[in-house]
Amino acid sequence: MAEKQFKVIAETGIHARPATLLVQAASKFDADIHLEHKGKRVNLKSIMGVMSLGVGQGAEIVISAEGSDEAEALAALEDTLRKEGLAE
Repeated sequence: MAEKQFKVIAETGIHARPATLLVQAASKFDADIHLEHKGKRVNLKSIMGVMSLGVGQGAEIVISAEGSDEAEALAALEDTLRKEGLAE
């Protein structure tokens, strides 16, 4: 299993549009991918799950991936977070 911690820097946090981008990026991979925030863990391939976390600016999140393409999945999600100015 691979995981990485991020700090959300976007003023609006991870709301509908960025959540959709993350779900779309995660859905390209076979690995099981999860997003964790404040002790809650959801499937990153589920838009409703991601939205239910209510991740705001300044939040610490952990993205974990487990499966045959876990490293590629984590790298792609990190790239998406940074390119969109969502997290560092």
